[in-house]
Amino acid sequence: MTATQISDLILDLQARGLRLEAPMERRTGGAGPTDCGMLWVAGHPVTAPTEGIAKDSPYTLRAEDDGYGIYRDGVRLADASAQRRPRFYDLSTADGVPYWQIALLHLDSVASTVVQHCAYWGNDDQCRFCGIGLSLAAGRTIARKTPEQLAEVAVAARDLDGAVDATLTTGSTRGIDRGALYVARCGQAVKRASGLPVEAQFEPPVDLDVIDEVGAMGVDSVGIHIETFDPAVLARVAPAKARTGIEGYFTAWERAVAVFGAGQVSTYVILGMGEDPQVTIEGCKRAVDAGVYPFLVPLRPVIGTPMAGWKPPPSSYTRPIYAEVLAYMIRRGMTSATTTAGCARCQACSGLSSMEPVLLQIGPRPQARPEA
Repeated sequence: MTATQISDLILDLQARGLRLEAPMERRTGGAGPTDCGMLWVAGHPVTAPTEGIAKDSPYTLRAEDDGYGIYRDGVRLADASAQRRPRFYDLSTADGVPYWQIALLHLDSVASTVVQHCAYWGNDDQCRFCGIGLSLAAGRTIARKTPEQLAEVAVAARDLDGAVDATLTTGSTRGIDRGALYVARCGQAVKRASGLPVEAQFEPPVDLDVIDEVGAMGVDSVGIHIETFDPAVLARVAPAKARTGIEGYFTAWERAVAVFGAGQVSTYVILGMGEDPQVTIEGCKRAVDAGVYPFLVPLRPVIGTPMAGWKPPPSSYTRPIYAEVLAYMIRRGMTSATTTAGCARCQACSGLSSMEPVLLQIGPRPQARPEA
């Protein structure tokens, strides 16, 4: 397949899902990249829905002697390799907490929600797409991970499963730091123990000096996620974030870029929530000009949330937005290789990195292949 054909396939997989005719490691239920398979398609990291909409997908994953193949109507389209069950999942802390309840492996990134509570959960402020409380209710995680627990698990994920970075997020608090200082403490412990680069994700703190404190703890990258640049959509899907306002996010990003550097600050931008595409594109370009990586992703509806009945946007919608934003990013010297750690480094939930070879005329990034 050509680079363009591979990119088209990946965008369509993220929109329509993948039916499994072979077992593979995947996330089911709760928060995070959920109800999806985690795999490499022709060398590109990809998360694709394997539940819900996937039952009607024209794409199937089949086991082969040397991995997997992706098929449509009986025709083999691309080779694939899947993440095996991480070895560190079989370990527990001294007090009996399974490592997989502390952190999970997202392809080659060890990831954790360090505090599984959010001040907005279960009230009118709840982000309509978020499933942070579902994982806890299902017993898939623990409410609060300590820095020591996370450091222990990160070392195991690095040594046993080849993790190359750590992505740490948190539910928001009502405090002036919005939870940023605790997630940064956890990141500091992970980095000291494992040496892995760390991204910390948090809401804009009330006191922006908190961002300087996060930087002083040695965190490499930060994710401060606006979710959408369309103010009407933001008010509908994330009321608490709407109160911060789009200008409030830009103010926080400017401080963060001053601390962490251009390209080390990222923001999720979710496509498919009814946003104005042109407003989205212009917001992304402004973010790039400010040194912020706009991590464009298609909506991934989470079962049990208010947006569970929505569907991911079709690739015919996402591709033009990706293309225009990515072309601008490249002109400004920002690519998937820019960010040191976190979601924008991993890229599996977006179609951006699959389109880079088309625009840059390069091959896919080397994939991390855990030992069998």
